[in-house]
Amino acid sequence: MTAFPTPPQPPLPVAESRLQRLFGFRTRLYLTWAAMFSLFASFFLSFDLKLSIILDKLPNLLGVHLAPNGFLQGAALTLFLCACAIVASSLLGFITALARLSKSAVAFGIASFYTSFFRGTPLLIQILLIYLGLPQLGVVPGAVVAGIIALSLNYGAYLSEIFRAGILGVPYGQREASLALGMRESVIFWRITLPQAMRTIIPPTTNQFISMLKDSSLISVMGVWEVMFLAQSYGRSSYRYIEMLTTAAIIYWLMSIGLELIQARMERHYGKAYAHRR
Repeated sequence: MTAFPTPPQPPLPVAESRLQRLFGFRTRLYLTWAAMFSLFASFFLSFDLKLSIILDKLPNLLGVHLAPNGFLQGAALTLFLCACAIVASSLLGFITALARLSKSAVAFGIASFYTSFFRGTPLLIQILLIYLGLPQLGVVPGAVVAGIIALSLNYGAYLSEIFRAGILGVPYGQREASLALGMRESVIFWRITLPQAMRTIIPPTTNQFISMLKDSSLISVMGVWEVMFLAQSYGRSSYRYIEMLTTAAIIYWLMSIGLELIQARMERHYGKAYAHRR
């Protein structure tokens, strides 16, 4: 059988080909990031920032020191809130996705009502309803607990749709082939369907976690000493809002980069596992 000849590729411009020989893709990527960061830094430095105030308040913003009540504060508290909410929202989203996929009208009705309400109302209203509304029912949650509950319920609704779409995205023929081999339904779901669904679930799920990290700043309305609350307090007391808000923005950015690195590692892990199965 005669193979078709590969069509000739258009030659690269001389300047571009020389650049690729001198610098690899990764090197050019780092240089681009360095240039963008330099522009970013020069933009903020044009505000005549007072670095002494930033250095004085930075340990508290990072959460190196405990709050006066002996609990976490700053970035440490933000990470604690998000870690608890990530676990709770993932479990809640997974259960809700299974309920949406079930044949039970009651389970489907409860799950669809839950996702409709928490996706259709602002997170700030949900935070206030939980923090101010539950005491009228005799339940008085702390501000931190109320924040975790609100974030978990809100993002659990979004994650349920991501999980449901990922599970439905696995070809039905995979299940039929597994049934033909005599595998049980539970084994098919955990060993065949879910690992393949994870490849499409991870990217949007991590995006939701990054959004959660930023939306946790809304909890500051309850007086929780997280990054945004401290930045606003220090800015108000020193009349240097730009310094504090800029520092808070960089802290949120660094935490988001950490989640992006975790996402890349998980994508490589499930990508290799899928390639190995094939």
